[in-house]
Amino acid sequence: MTYRIEVDRDVCMSSGKCVADAPDLFRFDDDEIAEPVPGAPEDLAEPRALDLARACPSGALRVKNADDEEIDLF
Repeated sequence: MTYRIEVDRDVCMSSGKCVADAPDLFRFDDDEIAEPVPGAPEDLAEPRALDLARACPSGALRVKNADDEEIDLF
């Protein structure tokens, strides 16, 4: 199963954890808020998507399934 990760800009605290863990997927925008890298794959394998989201200290990464339903991380 694949999932998609979204960044909640209002929750992101710019820790850089996602950028460091997945520079192929995330970068900082001009406001130092995480955003997807343009052209990065949108569909991620379940373990990687969940691991990245769970590692976010502010909980700003939201994981959604193909039906656009948010996945409970814990």
